[in-house]
Amino acid sequence: MTSIPSTSEDFWRPALHFTAERFWINDPNGLVFACGQWHLFFQHNPQGNTWGHMSWGHAVSRDLLHWRHLPLAIAEDPTHMAFSGSVVIDDKGTSGLGDGGQAPLVAIYTACAQPPARHQAQHLAFSNDGGTRWTKYAGNPVLDIGAENFRDPKVFWHGPSGRWVMAVVLAHGRIVSFYASADLKHWSHLSDFGPEGGVQGIWECPDLISVPVKDHAGRRAWVLKVDVFEGHPSGGSGAQVFIGDFDGQSFQSTQPARWIDHGSDFYAAISWAHVPAEDGRSVWLGWMNNHRYAAATPTLSWCGAMSIPRVLHVRDDGAALLLCQEPVSELQAARREQRRCGPLGLGAGGADEVVGLGAGDVLDLDIVWRPGTAREFGLLLRCGGEQATRVGWDAERRALFVDRRQSGPGPDDPVFRSPQYAPLAPQADGSVRWRLLLDRCSVEVFADGGAVVLTNLIFPSPGSRELKAFVSGGAAELVTMECWTLEA
Repeated sequence: MTSIPSTSEDFWRPALHFTAERFWINDPNGLVFACGQWHLFFQHNPQGNTWGHMSWGHAVSRDLLHWRHLPLAIAEDPTHMAFSGSVVIDDKGTSGLGDGGQAPLVAIYTACAQPPARHQAQHLAFSNDGGTRWTKYAGNPVLDIGAENFRDPKVFWHGPSGRWVMAVVLAHGRIVSFYASADLKHWSHLSDFGPEGGVQGIWECPDLISVPVKDHAGRRAWVLKVDVFEGHPSGGSGAQVFIGDFDGQSFQSTQPARWIDHGSDFYAAISWAHVPAEDGRSVWLGWMNNHRYAAATPTLSWCGAMSIPRVLHVRDDGAALLLCQEPVSELQAARREQRRCGPLGLGAGGADEVVGLGAGDVLDLDIVWRPGTAREFGLLLRCGGEQATRVGWDAERRALFVDRRQSGPGPDDPVFRSPQYAPLAPQADGSVRWRLLLDRCSVEVFADGGAVVLTNLIFPSPGSRELKAFVSGGAAELVTMECWTLEA
């Protein structure tokens, strides 16, 4: 979270989403709860505003909203860049890397050989001061199969088998490989999963998580998330999940692959490790950008942001298990002024109608509609002059959509300028409901209890701040809208 700066070039910097103090970021790495703080490591170029010189940046938070920037954690060196990976607390002392009785933080990450070499292997680094200073292990690499595209290890402790497990991708093979280790330094191959589901683009950034099943006390489901570089419904990069079973040896999918975010800008999500048992949540966040156009976004002193941290649960609908995401409850502490409106009928005379609802650039909205005869209805965000971002429901498609064709200057890419749609049926009472988080350069929409999500970047002018409701092609009723301004 960063307050709005005074320089005109930075008016898109988010109020409530993480960005680096300067320069490029992409994938979150090594998310771990340690020493009473949420640690966020991330892919970072400390030398410029484009991809390159990849190293691990570092920030910490006590509430998942306010972040304190720390020095670079794992820097590139003359032979390797530090690509994505994960961090665990070796509280069982398996690695022998602790010092003075304190459990070390251990990072397993992909070391990518500096160009023109083409080689990727898994390296280890460790910290004995809570994550500030890191030492690269003298015995690196800890896992090397001689591959060019073998990356993004996610490591966790598997209690039933009493060992560490790693999920890592063979990117061009569209395969997630599983390995096991007793000490985090020596790894043996267990099994492979894939290709399956979306395979048009290469696979990256796996995460295997045990997630609670809502309203079923004690029941959990294994969720395997993997990102695709292209082939997402938006036309660019995105993330898919498989829900199934993991026995410590292999993962078996019991549900078809499913896209977890139908917007263009949610990628490389990773879950926090070692969340305290008394908290009990599964929490992750993703990179809020798209590989198609990330380098062409119009920010100047910084590039890239993270999504709002999200709590995960699995919902059993009888016919299927669905992964659901909802913003962390800590966000409610940022709510300030509240306003309500509704019921409000629109388009009753048959003509398209637009009605003003106020203004704001950082908002949390909860909206309930009754569809009626309208072809489309919804909200216009960040309106001003010719600018507006449309978020609404398409009756013919029975789908929630985000349309940013007029959302301001942005990348000249058809993925950015094309509407995104996510299937959404009305609720049992006939209503359509969604929650929307608006920040200075982003829109995140959650519907159907978090089973439907769309995340998108926008770049409106600073003076475009109006909020409006619209209907077209018939009538609809805005039953109620609760709106809070958000402030760090």
